[in-house]
Amino acid sequence: MKTRERQDAIVRHLRRSGTATVAGLAQDVGASRRTVLRDIAALRDEGFVIHTEPGRGGGVSLDASSVQATARLSVAEVFALVISVASMRAAGALPFAGLADAGLAKIERALPRDKVQDLRRFLACLYIGPLAPQVDTSNLGGIDADLLPAFEAAFLQRQLLQFRYRDAKGAETKRAVEPQAMLILPPLWYLVAWDPARGAFRHFRMDRISAPELLDGPAFRRRHVPFDDAVRPVRPGRADHPPRYV
Repeated sequence: MKTRERQDAIVRHLRRSGTATVAGLAQDVGASRRTVLRDIAALRDEGFVIHTEPGRGGGVSLDASSVQATARLSVAEVFALVISVASMRAAGALPFAGLADAGLAKIERALPRDKVQDLRRFLACLYIGPLAPQVDTSNLGGIDADLLPAFEAAFLQRQLLQFRYRDAKGAETKRAVEPQAMLILPPLWYLVAWDPARGAFRHFRMDRISAPELLDGPAFRRRHVPFDDAVRPVRPGRADHPPRYV
């Protein structure tokens, strides 16, 4: 578990349980007692008010009022929440849609103006639609955790993205593409990109992408991405014509 993920897990644990022991937190996040104590010190530096009690148990508690005042979400984190809600809604698996939308609206209102602009630009690249019934999803894998942060820079700064890609037959290639859109066809997620080497759009299943890396160079231009009528943008817009999947 990475440092930021581990510290977020500690905050979630304390927020939900009220109190915990250092040993319990260490077991929960899979780290040593010393690492957890360092994480607590780092969280205090960020403004979280965390109380520790001396003794064998090493009791730890979080002042809940400090969470709302200090927790700040990145554009990628807010975007992850938005696309998760959008994909669950499309799959018909979001029973509390109204509450989810209200919560997201509050989060978006709390973003600084420049971050709101970045979020809008990020969302303009997001599309969602139904998955064709004949598509095989039995081999669905996990998505690389480094992918979304890489997407944020690639989409917003229009940087080429390089990655390893494993196709349906298991063959692996190295690709360098211009990310143009993200397409959610629950439960599959695709990166839609212009492939300069092939002079065409390609759709890459995200669970088959690994080792994403941004490449230096001039910014690429935005292109109109063709989609069929069943695919719609998460934010207002228009797209048509059928895509090609790989």
